[in-house]
Amino acid sequence: MGKPWPWQMGLQEAFSPIEEQIHWFNDYSLLFVVPITAFVAGLLAWCVWRYRASKNPVASRTAHNTTIEVIWTLAPVVILLMLAIPSFQLLTAQYNPPSEPELTVKATGYQWYWGYEYQPTEVAPGDDGTVAEPVSFESYPVAEEDIADIKGDIEIYPRLLAVDNEVVVPVNTVVRLISTSADVIHAFAVPSLGVKVDAVPGRINEYWFSASREGIFYGQCSELCGSAHWNMPIAVRAVSQEQYDAWYLAAQEDVAGANEQLNASIEAAQNGRAVAAN
Repeated sequence: MGKPWPWQMGLQEAFSPIEEQIHWFNDYSLLFVVPITAFVAGLLAWCVWRYRASKNPVASRTAHNTTIEVIWTLAPVVILLMLAIPSFQLLTAQYNPPSEPELTVKATGYQWYWGYEYQPTEVAPGDDGTVAEPVSFESYPVAEEDIADIKGDIEIYPRLLAVDNEVVVPVNTVVRLISTSADVIHAFAVPSLGVKVDAVPGRINEYWFSASREGIFYGQCSELCGSAHWNMPIAVRAVSQEQYDAWYLAAQEDVAGANEQLNASIEAAQNGRAVAAN
């Protein structure tokens, strides 16, 4: 499940291709950061000890060393190039999906909740020739004392992250995310999916993601947006294509009912796998 854990030190587990690349670049950058930090700290400590006043009552007047100056000019250039190239490659991948998006979801930030609108497809799921209706709904945070009654297990729906209506998407599908705001600047961020995009009033920002496994992936608004900024969670639920198609058809008429049907379908599938495993 894509959520933070108590005392977590590293990045959340990656559940999308972009987040996997972010993890790689994070580890790659540390290969430079850690040795450089250790070298500079060691060099400072050596200089403090070697050139202390008690050992050098007469300070050195050396003002120029060509070899050292060439080294400290060329070495940072090489290091920055080795960081810049994969950095630009990652940035390019973040804004260029591997294929045409199969689904478009518009996320609008409000003080303090999210509104979602699904771009209707030409033909409704099932390819029966009927025109799909747009699906839109609001997603509000669920108070901790209400999680057990409204959502269920707090391990699945954590405090400060649980919402009444999750964003439902099919797994292994390229999803175009359009982000904007109706009032102040917000930011749509889901760390485990590698998503972080500003929601700016009067402006449309575009991003993409693809969940690599089924589950719920949590995030929060990551732009200070007012007194309830802390309580503006995001939840993305990735399901199978069949479950998504059934949810979308039902959500055109009743989002709450569609969510109940989806939860029942997920629970039945989990129980079936458990029985098969035994």
